Amino acid sequence: MVNLLRILPKLNLTAKIGNCINRPYSAMSNVPKPIVVEPSETCRASVIFLHGLGDTGHGWSETMSGELAIKGVRYVCPTAPSIPVTINMGMRMPAWYDITSIDERSQEDISGIKSSAAYVHTLIEAEEEKGVPSENIFVGGFSQGGAIALYAGLSYKNKLGGIVAMSCYLPIRDEFPAVVKSNQETPIIQCHGTSDPVVPFRFGHMSSALISGFNPKLEFKSYTGMAHTACPQELGDIKKFLTKNVSD
Repeated sequence: MVNLLRILPKLNLTAKIGNCINRPYSAMSNVPKPIVVEPSETCRASVIFLHGLGDTGHGWSETMSGELAIKGVRYVCPTAPSIPVTINMGMRMPAWYDITSIDERSQEDISGIKSSAAYVHTLIEAEEEKGVPSENIFVGGFSQGGAIALYAGLSYKNKLGGIVAMSCYLPIRDEFPAVVKSNQETPIIQCHGTSDPVVPFRFGHMSSALISGFNPKLEFKSYTGMAHTACPQELGDIKKFLTKNVSD
């Protein structure tokens, strides 16, 4: 097992504190500059990868330059703004949106999710402006970052190369498939550990079933006994997915 634990700090799985639905969310203007891992060769594709709650782009950039390094692929690893997180007693930490509880009936921070997705769209547009065609741009993420990757990727205006979703779920699911514009057949790899105590395996499985209803190119992979982390087998599967779908 590689050292890639990305778990909610001081997680209280039973906490249900407050109601942060649709609260104002203007912190995206204060995001740090993304960490960019440039390929040694001419860039032909880009992967925008979002970290989980409490993490930063630095942590995953090491994985991108190591286990997931692919010839000609640029990795962009942004860091979320620091905001109060309800499930962690209001502590401020890097987060793509607020979380009130880990529960099927929990209220979602719709404003925060949409604000972060819009930010990801600007990162995709920046890669397009650099000359990378949208069909060779991928979005991915772990946990909370994976949730944003799914929402942002599926709702982007242009067709993308693919989506990587690790240990996560589809947020604001009632909006799908209505918000899907050009990515009804975009390849997706969704990975989840069967022993995940943070984002339960069934959440990922239910999301994959929902997405498969309008996108037939989703591949769901489970990892027996894996908790809320990543393993070498999973990283290998993701590397194969990216290599397969990057166009020359």
